[in-house]
Amino acid sequence: MLNVEIVTPQRIVYNGIASAVSVPGAKSPFQILNNHVPIVSSLVQGNVTVKEVNGTETIFEISSGILEMHNNTVSVIVESAIVRN
Repeated sequence: MLNVEIVTPQRIVYNGIASAVSVPGAKSPFQILNNHVPIVSSLVQGNVTVKEVNGTETIFEISSGILEMHNNTVSVIVESAIVRN
């Protein structure tokens, strides 16, 4: 299980538990799963897909930003994020 938080300067857009998170990394898209190694990555404009533990997927369109993964906590910090579905 991953603790996921998507944050903009204005507010917390998402805060919940997920089984996977897919992000638009600056070099290429990638997916974070449970027990992923710690990572800090820059993100480009695109979609972040959060797969919740019940199987529901929520897609957020984001601006560029950064992602940090440490101890099964995923923090996505971006200028803007809106729910696409």
